[in-house]
Amino acid sequence: MARAACTTVVTALALLPSKSLLCRNQLLFSGNSKFVGVLTLQKRCFASKVSMSLKAGIVGLPNVGKSTLFNAVVENGKAQAANFPFCTIEPNVGIVAVPDSRLQVLSKLSGSQKTVPASIEFVDIAGLVKGASQGEGLGNKFLSHIREVDSILQVVRCFEDNDIIHVNGKVDPKSDIDVINLELIFCDLDQIGKRIERLKKGKAKDSQSKNKEEAEKSALERIQEALLDGKPARSVALSDLEMEVVKHLCLLTMKPMIYVANVAETDLAEPEKNAYVEEVKGLSSDLQSGYVVVSAQVESELTELPLEERTEYLNSLGVSESGLGNLIRATYSLLGLQTYFTSGEKETRAWTIHAGMTAPQAAGVIHSDFEKGFIRAETVAYEDFVTAGSLAAAREKGLLRSEGKEYIVKEGDVMLFRFNV
Repeated sequence: MARAACTTVVTALALLPSKSLLCRNQLLFSGNSKFVGVLTLQKRCFASKVSMSLKAGIVGLPNVGKSTLFNAVVENGKAQAANFPFCTIEPNVGIVAVPDSRLQVLSKLSGSQKTVPASIEFVDIAGLVKGASQGEGLGNKFLSHIREVDSILQVVRCFEDNDIIHVNGKVDPKSDIDVINLELIFCDLDQIGKRIERLKKGKAKDSQSKNKEEAEKSALERIQEALLDGKPARSVALSDLEMEVVKHLCLLTMKPMIYVANVAETDLAEPEKNAYVEEVKGLSSDLQSGYVVVSAQVESELTELPLEERTEYLNSLGVSESGLGNLIRATYSLLGLQTYFTSGEKETRAWTIHAGMTAPQAAGVIHSDFEKGFIRAETVAYEDFVTAGSLAAAREKGLLRSEGKEYIVKEGDVMLFRFNV
């Protein structure tokens, strides 16, 4: 099968604000919180609505460090990180708070009784092997779990260790990625083939339904052609209608993918010197996907240290921050997500929304009644709130704005919604 490819151009070497909608740009992070680059990609928006309880599936071959990473990033992780294929029989699920220093600042200024961060749900799915789409290993049982997530984190082994066996006998990132992606493609091809056969029977009774069926059939035939050429479904340009009518299939290769290069602790400070990492970096751009470098072993060791000793340990490795924040940031960026806040005496809370959402849509994330009965949103930028010291002070200084239904929410906005139902 031919490999999917696209032209990539490094366009910046400075960290973009998290409000950037990455429909055409791809952020590259390394585990030491240093920015690696921005790659300009074919414009590709993920039109399917992401649940505000964001869910990411962690996949990979057996013994690549997948469950070790899961255990490290999820406080109550229960996966058994054993040196044996298929040790994770059922998917393990854990909720992780999204690190955001702004949240505590707002909470302190507002004297909030409670502080509630945004969260991301990680699902650790048992190791896939060649033939999983036909039932090898634990097969389709795992692939069905992937369908339920918003994005896929594919852990790729980029370290040598004779004590940890590789399922294919040697460390080979390209081969590992090809195995996983090929299984996802086969699974999508099977599903698309069955759906096209049903659509050919043309059971639509009215013109609107018939138009939707025709749009779906056309889109699926083009996706099928791309898959047969080894390209993911997300590489196919689709109209808004086509995206809407194929969304129900939850195609695996339509989901945003982030390749997680898992390195030894000695490579964390300078991952660019690791040839395996450079290979993963190149493949991620070819496959229109995100890319981040972490060390699952370092993340695991951090959990065993007191909080006050973790920074010292990271500094000793030549890095300033653990990989968890970067992993979440990469996920937010690839999905085009951003954060706004509500803050008062009762609670300060971070809310996750799509970049480009209007004020009523953002209000609807809290409760559908907020969107239905939206009147206006009293809004102040995070920096202005901090400068003023409180919402009341921001109002007195003229920093608090009254925004209507057309207002596009900005990253870091602090909002108070007025609504009537």
